[in-house]
Amino acid sequence: MTTYAITGATGHFGQRALQYLAAKVPATEILALARNVEKAKQVLPAGIAIRQADYSDPAQMTTALTGVDRLLFVSSLPGGAVSRAEQHANVVTAAKRAGVQFIAYTSFPMADRTTAALAADHQATEHAILDAGLPHSFLRNNWYLENELATLRPAAAGKDFLYSAGAGQVGWALEREYAEAAVNVLLTAAPKAVYEFAGPARTYRDLAEAISGHFAIKSLTDADYQQALIANGVAAGLAGFLTGSMAMIRNGALAEHTTDLPDVLGHDLTPLPAAIQEVLN
Repeated sequence: MTTYAITGATGHFGQRALQYLAAKVPATEILALARNVEKAKQVLPAGIAIRQADYSDPAQMTTALTGVDRLLFVSSLPGGAVSRAEQHANVVTAAKRAGVQFIAYTSFPMADRTTAALAADHQATEHAILDAGLPHSFLRNNWYLENELATLRPAAAGKDFLYSAGAGQVGWALEREYAEAAVNVLLTAAPKAVYEFAGPARTYRDLAEAISGHFAIKSLTDADYQQALIANGVAAGLAGFLTGSMAMIRNGALAEHTTDLPDVLGHDLTPLPAAIQEVLN
């Protein structure tokens, strides 16, 4: 029997991945790894064993990963008391000590060559996995369409569609599509070492034109875009992050042309207008 584990089990990505995995293998072969066990019991499918696993606690991670054959390592969010780079290093060290045979890690687009600041922790994690000699697949996920909710929602309500990424391209796809693909890789006997997961490369104007309704499309400077977000009620911190993401996209960090995502899924991605409606709902 092969034992599969997924970290970050209570997060959006982890929950979706566990649902897909539970539909394909018996619950007795699945471990959910979560920092908050009580929350995990409330939100995860019945019958799945749960182990406490805090990325900041190397000893606890080693215990949690003991007996795991194949691991889906979902990257943590930055900004915690312990840096994401250190958290990820703990997971890799624990996986090595526990004898994990394979890791699928959710990374950043073109992580081996990008200069995007958001990629730094992912680059460090990929190097740590390589240095540990662990069999692996790097799942270099492009942008989740859900990241654009603050842009999509006003336009859907008839307000201006605002952006500052110029003609920069993004490979938007739904988070659930990335999660399903991750599970398919986890279950693949001989997966590739690297997958560049992305939807078709599109601009923000392409995105706007796929939204139903009547609204103006406005390309702004970064400063004006950030001010407009704050004026529309977006928290200052989030507005800064979204503006930084626009600059990153304008500089080409998410512009890639790859069919890895639909190839691994075995079907086409959700058409953009339908995907947008799903996010808005």
